Amino acid sequence: MARTFQAVVVGVSTGGVHALQKLLGGLPAAFPLPILIVQHIGADADGGLAKLLDERCPLRVKEADEQDEILPGTAYLAPPNYHLLVEREGFLSLSADPYVSFARPSVDVLFESAAAVFGPGLIGVVLTGANFDGSRGLKTIKNKGGVAIVQDPADAEAPQMPQAAIAATGVDYVVALDGIATLLQKLAARRNTIPHDEKGRDD
Repeated sequence: MARTFQAVVVGVSTGGVHALQKLLGGLPAAFPLPILIVQHIGADADGGLAKLLDERCPLRVKEADEQDEILPGTAYLAPPNYHLLVEREGFLSLSADPYVSFARPSVDVLFESAAAVFGPGLIGVVLTGANFDGSRGLKTIKNKGGVAIVQDPADAEAPQMPQAAIAATGVDYVVALDGIATLLQKLAARRNTIPHDEKGRDD
């Protein structure tokens, strides 16, 4: 029986602006899954990355807020200096708890909380980065029955994060950045499409 996916989580660090533009820019506005993203970013950043990506990508992209409802066809970026977590009721929460894997927001925190909620319905993606954040979380996703995708380290601006993820668990796909959006669309096609062709806005 085909698996039905419910969400995508993405972790990225060094080289992330280019990687996210390429990944999100390759997905249609009607992509049928929510995408939750941790990009390592300075604590004093102004939220401009979400605005930039929203302007350049078909998907709606926004900085996550406390108690945001997780909606399909929307990409949520963890805000500067806050961990992003998934609650069982289908909402997001933010935490100022201490750094995890030397980061806040931490990829591991997002991946582990999302795996607890979505289990085998979760797709985890680790992209370019210069540390090991995300490796433990991707292993948790695999242990819960989810799918693990890692950018090919040879293709990454900073290969350390993909390399650490591959070393931590048996990943399902190692893919060049240019191919990840196509792969996500194939996996997500097991769900019904969103019945609109442009960004839904509620703000």
